[in-house]
Amino acid sequence: MSAPTSARGKARRRAADILFEAEQRSVSAFDAIRDRREKTDQVINPYTVDIVQGVVAMQERIDEFLSTYSQGWPLERMPAVDRIILRVGTWELLYNDDAPDAVAVSEAVELAKVLSTDESPSFVNGLLGRLQQLKPTLLA
Repeated sequence: MSAPTSARGKARRRAADILFEAEQRSVSAFDAIRDRREKTDQVINPYTVDIVQGVVAMQERIDEFLSTYSQGWPLERMPAVDRIILRVGTWELLYNDDAPDAVAVSEAVELAKVLSTDESPSFVNGLLGRLQQLKPTLLA
């Protein structure tokens, strides 16, 4: 599976990397961004920052939705990378009006194909598809 090619695809991938790194190192996502800016020559796309800020700001609600609709998969039992991808996808789906719903879901599935296990894409697709169906109720 190839890496994302669009600027937004790369921004999503980088946001997932930063959120994953922050969780693994038990630091804030903003510290992880700052570290990357200070210690590497990596340019952080503004959309990457938007995603990270959005996920951090809405994480409690996002995790609540994921826990409620993941059917037998508590967040703690999910592979960390799947949890991060689902948070990014849920933020884009529910809180980012710039990303069409279908794009938010399919991009999260693509990330799961590249970054996670063989079972992850269908799990991500199923859970985000459910949230997409429930979106009007969830945001009411």
